[in-house]
Amino acid sequence: MDVRIKFLGGAGTVTGSRYLLEIDDFKLLVDCGLFQGVKELRIKNWEPFPIDLSEIDAIVLTHAHIDHTGYLPRLVKEGYTGPIYCNDATEDLVKILLLDSAKLQEEEANYARKKGYSRHEEPLPLYGIKDAEMVFPLIRSTDYFQEITIREKIRVKFKNAGHILGASIVEVKIQGDQQEKKIVFSGDLGRYNDPMLYPPIPIEKADILLIESTYGDRNNPMGDIFRNLAEIVNRAMDRGGCLLIPAFSVGRTQLMLYYFKQMIENGSIPDIPVYLDSPMAISATALHKRHFEYHKLDEFDLDNQHAVFDFKNFRYKSSQEESVQLNTLKNNAIIISASGMCTGGRIMHHLYNRLQNENDTIMFVGYQAEGTRGRKILDGEPSVKMFGYEIPVKCHVEKIEGLSAHADKTELITWLDQLGDSPKMTFVVHGEKEVSRKFAATIVDNYRWNVTLPELNQSYELFKGI
Repeated sequence: MDVRIKFLGGAGTVTGSRYLLEIDDFKLLVDCGLFQGVKELRIKNWEPFPIDLSEIDAIVLTHAHIDHTGYLPRLVKEGYTGPIYCNDATEDLVKILLLDSAKLQEEEANYARKKGYSRHEEPLPLYGIKDAEMVFPLIRSTDYFQEITIREKIRVKFKNAGHILGASIVEVKIQGDQQEKKIVFSGDLGRYNDPMLYPPIPIEKADILLIESTYGDRNNPMGDIFRNLAEIVNRAMDRGGCLLIPAFSVGRTQLMLYYFKQMIENGSIPDIPVYLDSPMAISATALHKRHFEYHKLDEFDLDNQHAVFDFKNFRYKSSQEESVQLNTLKNNAIIISASGMCTGGRIMHHLYNRLQNENDTIMFVGYQAEGTRGRKILDGEPSVKMFGYEIPVKCHVEKIEGLSAHADKTELITWLDQLGDSPKMTFVVHGEKEVSRKFAATIVDNYRWNVTLPELNQSYELFKGI
């Protein structure tokens, strides 16, 4: 049995996670994400898929984030009909995220057509809601640690990765004629001291390892989150404006609500309303009540008069009309909206209205990929392009460290320390090029492993004649 891997995404970039395992004539795609960030990456979403879709036999997902799942509707639209494997919490989140992604793309195409700022005469979405819905019947989900046989001699198991609800480390076991081999995909690893999610599960052995490197070049200590967050909130309120928080709807938003409830109750920030303006985030928050096994919150935290997400100061806004009404708020309010990197969604009209207001504050609470609007604002660019216009950035810009859902350099090393014997090959993926290069050097210095930095569309032979 011969095994190869081809890197169709997530190599040299933080987004577009797509890894093709070729096990003799069986082709297994691990993750199927959208490219995000700089234009040269985004246009890859519109290019023909680099292999014939009829050759893909199955897909496995590490977790639900769009840079790991967001290309699925396009793949299905173009003819993929095979199974899609994940754990059950990921299945629920995928349905929410893909519908939201499709809706946003339809809305953006319609808006561009209406306003005439697209260079295309007839701007179209990459896919629509009907395409997203066609993905759902193909999903086959299971629990953590439940081994799935996806073909004779090929088995898959999901283990907790932290990061977000349902995020998984994926183990692919291949039984050859002579021996069994295990290929491990780290997915996106979470933090070790997250107040809501469990830490990543240690893996005892990997013959081949793919390890993410989002924060592979630096530490991101959580520190005193309460104090740091309170200082930013209080400064924002003292300026006489509102605090706008772009936050990923899954994971980061729920964590912000967790912190804000405690801070308002203990008086470290004012008794002000917190508006959650994201239908997807509202739906994702409700999923915590369905999947207690994936997080630390218990029924008392979620289902009584003191429930975390039902706090009296939280205002959930579902409709577009309610969202637009938030633009009339002048002061003493926190607005949480998506997307977390300011690439689309309801955050756009909030930015359009508040970036120009010197009294308002925007606070970033997570990673901003290269080329995204969020990264440009954080880097201090004087204006950003939105809806065909250059919008000046006059508001205050803040960033709080330690809230990222990604393991930092020390935590990545902690996870690798538990691996035991060195893998035959270790591929450093899912990071900006220079970050991945530095993390690869760290692994070599610490362990003397055989480490590779794959590039887009490169192939490697993993095993021959096992």
